[in-house]
Amino acid sequence: MGPGLITGASDDDPSGIATYSTVGAGFGYSSLWMALVTLPLMLSVQYICSKVGLVTGRGLAGVLKRHYHPAILWTAIVLLTVANVINAGTDIGAMAAGINLLFPAVSPGMAVIPISLILLLSLIFFSYKRLASVFKWLTLSLFAYVITAFFCKIDMATVMKDTFIPNISWQPGYIAALVAILGTTISPYLFFWQANSEVDEQKDAGVYSVEERKGASDADLKFAAADIAVGMFFSNCVMYFIIMTTAATLFKSGQFHVDSAAQAAKALEPLLGPAAKYLFAAGFIGTGFLAVPVLLGSAAYAVAEALDWPCGFSEKCVDAKGYYWLIGISIILAMTLNFMHVNAMQALYWTAILNGVLAPPLLLLLMLVSNNSEIMGRRTNTTLVNIGGWTTFTFMTVAAGLFLWTSVAK
Repeated sequence: MGPGLITGASDDDPSGIATYSTVGAGFGYSSLWMALVTLPLMLSVQYICSKVGLVTGRGLAGVLKRHYHPAILWTAIVLLTVANVINAGTDIGAMAAGINLLFPAVSPGMAVIPISLILLLSLIFFSYKRLASVFKWLTLSLFAYVITAFFCKIDMATVMKDTFIPNISWQPGYIAALVAILGTTISPYLFFWQANSEVDEQKDAGVYSVEERKGASDADLKFAAADIAVGMFFSNCVMYFIIMTTAATLFKSGQFHVDSAAQAAKALEPLLGPAAKYLFAAGFIGTGFLAVPVLLGSAAYAVAEALDWPCGFSEKCVDAKGYYWLIGISIILAMTLNFMHVNAMQALYWTAILNGVLAPPLLLLLMLVSNNSEIMGRRTNTTLVNIGGWTTFTFMTVAAGLFLWTSVAK
């Protein structure tokens, strides 16, 4: 389970599940075409991030620190940290909602603090790799959406048309849905996490010196590309079928709004009946345990790299106290957000929109870094990779701009 596969699995976090469920329920099959659009965009961006980590031997923040003005570095870190802490907070709230589905006597508010403590203690006393090796199996519950699709009465003619022919509405709600899909599939934290995790993989292999880590062979880059392709395909496949299944169940039955985890779980009832809520809860909890450490770890990694502190899940707590203190503070902040009495499903959806709005400036930095020969040497982007990267930046910038414009206009 390489960095790319972990990235793909954590990309379908509770925010992603909630976003795809909300979009499928609200707009039916009309956004299925986004799965075909986002797959090559995700592949391009995550490959670039992976390549930066492999070639430089540093995380993205470490590269920015050494080659760009401090104002650029800290602006990027602030954008990343704000998005990540909010995302982690909503994911923790979703995990609490999952616990509530399993044990109705336990309110989401009661579950938030224990979940946060378990997350923090797990990261201190166990390696993230060990944690991921356990909770990755719960993400397989997401394939229930794939199976459920075959038990639903699906209008295949409409599905095929909406998959291959974009059915775009210029209504503000639909534009917001597109930004939410982009924000939860091509999230800012994934840019930093992918580069960081490549560095951590090398540290785990005993390569601790930056000089030793610098440089990447053709074989390294091919493996990274294959690993990322598997992870991103998994992520997009799940996205496609969540939208399809919720469209065939919730949208078709007239339930256009998803206000709770219990409502979202109804999309699985054609396959599982009353047991649907248990599998849905397993997906929320499993993806949350994968995603929250990635969210908070990538933000803490960026701050620690900027301050030249030891960092990464490959480091033990006693050797990287500052890094783990940052994670602890972030978990407390994320946990606190859940006591603001905001609807969990709506918070997850708006978090995805926030990520979609904040991603373009970070994408621009990523493209500048990956095309800088002083940083990348002969491993600057090829023409094909540049087409993918700049297309992603343009598409997300236009989408975010349209969302902001339509929001102000209405």
